[in-house]
Amino acid sequence: MSLQTRLLGLIAGLLFAASGASWLAYQQLSEHLVQRWGQQVAEVQVRYDSARLVQSLEREISLAQKMANAPVMIQWAHQPDDPALKAKALGQLKEFRSSVSDKSYFVALLANRHYYYNAGNDTDTPFKYLLDPDDADDSWFFTLVNEARDLSLDVNHDTELGVTKLWIDVLMKDENDQILGVMGTGVELATLLEDIGDVGQQGLTTLFVNYNGTIELYRERNYLNVAGLIGNTPNATIDGLFNDPEDKQQILGMLQMLKQKPGTEGEVESGLVTVDGRTQLASAAFLPSIGWFEVTLLDLETLLPRSYLWPLIGIFLASLLLSLLVLHIVIRSRILKPIVTLEGAVKKVREGSFELPRLDKPDNEIGRLADHFEKMTRSLEQSNRELERKVAARTDELSRLARIDPLTGLKNRRGLDEVMEEEIERAKRQGTGFGVLWLDIDHFKTINDQHGHQVGDEILCRVSLWLKVGVRPYDHPGRWGGDEFVVVLSPCDEQTLEQIAARIRLLVEQESRKTGLAVTVSVGGYLCQPDDNCDAILRRADRALYQAKEKGRNTVCISGMDGENEAIVD
Repeated sequence: MSLQTRLLGLIAGLLFAASGASWLAYQQLSEHLVQRWGQQVAEVQVRYDSARLVQSLEREISLAQKMANAPVMIQWAHQPDDPALKAKALGQLKEFRSSVSDKSYFVALLANRHYYYNAGNDTDTPFKYLLDPDDADDSWFFTLVNEARDLSLDVNHDTELGVTKLWIDVLMKDENDQILGVMGTGVELATLLEDIGDVGQQGLTTLFVNYNGTIELYRERNYLNVAGLIGNTPNATIDGLFNDPEDKQQILGMLQMLKQKPGTEGEVESGLVTVDGRTQLASAAFLPSIGWFEVTLLDLETLLPRSYLWPLIGIFLASLLLSLLVLHIVIRSRILKPIVTLEGAVKKVREGSFELPRLDKPDNEIGRLADHFEKMTRSLEQSNRELERKVAARTDELSRLARIDPLTGLKNRRGLDEVMEEEIERAKRQGTGFGVLWLDIDHFKTINDQHGHQVGDEILCRVSLWLKVGVRPYDHPGRWGGDEFVVVLSPCDEQTLEQIAARIRLLVEQESRKTGLAVTVSVGGYLCQPDDNCDAILRRADRALYQAKEKGRNTVCISGMDGENEAIVD
């Protein structure tokens, strides 16, 4: 029987046993589950309701803030008695009124306490009354100025105008952050109550409170604080919904915690409270864009009666734990342990080691897999060794080819550079010098032009051969490029340098005559000092070569140590 069949049979039996046992007693853990589930529902509802309110007001808030910061409004607020500024400001307010949904605006100036209001009637006089700090109906204005909050929303009844609206209050400030007044617009209360006041779901209640804990929107109108920030209406604050002092303290503490987390929109605080004798889950979120809190009360018993879950949870969990224990023991012995040993072997191979631990090979698919892996590893080890041998040989060959001139078989420029750098370092360490010869085939371009490049290549190869014959076995001849050759002589002194240079020049001249095409070379030499660098060495050797050509070619010219006194060898 395959491992897959055994596992499926075992799991099916364990699940059947767990399901049967869970049906017998499922009353034990429902309370915690209901609360957790209810909390998630409440938090989702809080975010949903908050988004609905913010979306419905954010355009009006944005327009009001833009208008409050308009330069003409700031200028008028500084000089409210200037008729030209007033006319210009009222003209812009008329345009602002046409943009907002309520088609209304209000402006309260701090300098002269004038209150302006227009609700869509172009013939109506905007100026309405003077604000009185001793009048309770006007205290909203002075409270906002004292609190200095840039934005405030409150439901308020204007006695003079006879209207009740949700007012969007925006402070007017100049560039020095001086408060000049308050302006904004209103939103019809009935529209907000219809859209967001009652979610229409049994057991779920939503309300909005302002920054001071005063209820602003609620499905039962008797809880609305039509006095706004004053708070003189009975049951107008959020803690007025609760009878238990601990519940009052808890809900106010939740709001206080959210106040201490500015800029964390979407953060939700939750807790259990009692309303009308029923346990409810209260969840609150702060909406920094409008300065309100959204509070949701969720009746857990209405939403999900505990009796639905109690009989299931306890036995199901106990049965599940027992089933998982049995399943764990079986899987560990038959599957996990062999896989762990196989994993260790794979890790060793990945790290380059082919010394495998002893693999567990149960009589199933995993055991066969372990056996295949063991055989594969042995084959891979052999292949890897052969590959490393070939790579090493190929690398050595490529390294050699990269430093050899393919035409002449001598060192190329790269190979000569490396030899010269090694000799320079050795000279610095030992305080000794070495010699450098720079050769150039005389009139090589003429030979190419008259006899062709094939003959030119043959001459290069012959000169290379004669160059090898003319130097010592431990010297380093190489082709620098074109018809130029360089020889590094080490060890070397002035006499050795002159002798080898003269021998090479004479050897090329004599041997080339035997081929029927006479060839000569000009040779420049320099005896390097311990403090010379590569550029200086090549420059002096090249200068000596140039002087040898100026002397009529087929000549050896050795540069002195100061680069000025040269020895000429014929």
